[in-house]
Amino acid sequence: MAEHTVSFDIASEPVGVQTGTLLTEAARSAGVEIIQPCGGQGRCGRCMIRIADGTIRRRSTLRLSTQDVEQGFALACQTVVEGDVAVVVPPQEKIERRLSTDLTAAPITVPVGYDYFRDQTVRRVNLTVPPPSMDDQTDDWSRLQTALRKPQFWSTVYDPALEQNQQQMLALGASLPLLRKVGQTLREGQWQVTVILDDESWSEDQLTVRLIDLQPGHTPDSAPLWATAIDIGTTTVTVWLVDLINGQVQAQASEYNGQISRGEDVISRIIYASKDSGHDEMRRLVLETVNHLLDRVCRRAKIESSEIVKATVAGNSTMMHLLLGIPAESIRLMPFVTGVNNTPLFRAGEVGFDICPEATVDCLPGVASYVGADISAGVLSSGMDDTERVSLFLDIGTNGETVFGSSDWLVTCACSAGPAFEGAGVLHGMRATRGAIEEVWINAQTYDPSYRVIGEVKPSGLCGSGLISLLAELFLNGLLDKGGNFNASLPTDRIRRGEHGLEYVIAWADETQHGRDIVLTHVDVDNLLRAKAAIYAGFTVLADSVGVPLDTVEQVLIGGAFGKYINVEKAVEIGLLPDMAWDQFHFLGNTSVLGAYLALLDRKARVRVQDIANRMTYIELSADNSFYDAFTSALFLPHTDLGRFPSVVKELEQIEEQRHVLMENHD
Repeated sequence: MAEHTVSFDIASEPVGVQTGTLLTEAARSAGVEIIQPCGGQGRCGRCMIRIADGTIRRRSTLRLSTQDVEQGFALACQTVVEGDVAVVVPPQEKIERRLSTDLTAAPITVPVGYDYFRDQTVRRVNLTVPPPSMDDQTDDWSRLQTALRKPQFWSTVYDPALEQNQQQMLALGASLPLLRKVGQTLREGQWQVTVILDDESWSEDQLTVRLIDLQPGHTPDSAPLWATAIDIGTTTVTVWLVDLINGQVQAQASEYNGQISRGEDVISRIIYASKDSGHDEMRRLVLETVNHLLDRVCRRAKIESSEIVKATVAGNSTMMHLLLGIPAESIRLMPFVTGVNNTPLFRAGEVGFDICPEATVDCLPGVASYVGADISAGVLSSGMDDTERVSLFLDIGTNGETVFGSSDWLVTCACSAGPAFEGAGVLHGMRATRGAIEEVWINAQTYDPSYRVIGEVKPSGLCGSGLISLLAELFLNGLLDKGGNFNASLPTDRIRRGEHGLEYVIAWADETQHGRDIVLTHVDVDNLLRAKAAIYAGFTVLADSVGVPLDTVEQVLIGGAFGKYINVEKAVEIGLLPDMAWDQFHFLGNTSVLGAYLALLDRKARVRVQDIANRMTYIELSADNSFYDAFTSALFLPHTDLGRFPSVVKELEQIEEQRHVLMENHD
């Protein structure tokens, strides 16, 4: 097979590839990063590059106009090399956090009554070990175990009542690398050492303890003992650095998941991971993100990452599988089964976290393919499993997970909302970064918009909250009908015909960063309606499945970073959220990392999150015939049954009345 030279304008040197090589593969060989939000399926159009010279073949021109093709543009993930090629790579979407999330002192409340000795599984104890002599030639390892069994150790670290059976109860385990350093550490500390242990299991007959670390000398009792709570989200990874002694979060950091460049939703990532070496690449990308954040929080706390001795991890099922290198293909294929929902405890070294190699890594339990540990942790931190109030828990993201219930019962489902509300699948959609329009208002008389942009700069596109706001404003002001169709008869040049049908212009080219009009197309509206319909239908089906009317819900608990920015009024107006009093909605932020933090601190909370996962009854919506009917009914603004949205009906009546008054005054 012939070999060709591919040159990228931003690479230092060209690369040689064979005929038929994808440009994304050639770019990777050249060290050029090209984002692939749809996982290389050619659906998103955001890996667009320009062919300056050479011979290529486009396997697909989806998302490309005729003019784009004439100008040499192509989708890197759908373009193969058939000769020497020169490629121009446009500036890639820069990832910038909407808000700074790196804090040296996180405003997180330590659980009331937290007691390190009672609640924690990780123990730190100062030991003085009798040195050997010619009269006592006991080996170093046995000498250490004997010191651990002494009454003064048990009385300060474990329950003193166990002292009488201590010889029989304690079973100490250690890895080979730790065994290799026992003798040296004992002598370096002149037989005074700090031992860090983790209670792996308790029983009536035995306490199994694993040695995490052994350090020369004694450590002050008040010195921090470091651990971390980690949330691996599809979009964002969050790390909290915690002092186990007092339970306080000392630093936190967040960053976009490095896997985003290979797919913005879990299905795209699973597809990408199934390609040659794709699984290893996805694992590498998320580990790089986690370890970068661990390094960041440690630098802020002025510690070494090797001082972290425990990690608790939450994340959806796909993220857990990709992190651990467990094949995830079965998650997207019928009958949608995970490789594992409940993992055993791991050691940091085998997972790949850059912390103490023997540190315990506890991955929280999930429920099903699309209801993972992030939801189990979210329910824990929301407290809905511990209240008699009928509650609805929502995590609105690419998957729209929902939990319905109370302390007596819990049912859950996940709807394929897709990433529309995170900006993907929308022509000018983008993540909530600098330049994203986050809120829109439309003048009822002129039909012109005004908007607010993150970073107070010229706009580049619309993020999720902006899309919800825009959709509501278009509907309320008559630019969209119930079915999501644009009203072309209105006296405004904002509604026009584009390549994808009718569209509404939010910002003209001279107002934007990139010099192109920012529009919402009819196809975009359809995608948004499908996303909101899936979410609404999901909790409708849950309510019907247990025979509890939706209007009996006493509180709606909204988790996830996206939930922090939702305008409740606008979300109700489009039929994304149920029509309830505003004080019934509670925005909880990142409930996943908060749940991981609670499980990290308290062994009882860890038991509780396992109980939550076990108690949740999962309903597979694709196998539920009622979901299709509920979904179809919700494909309208706000719904086919307006009786479900009395406040929206009232608002529409008021707007119509005001319009009549204005017309009469004009006449």
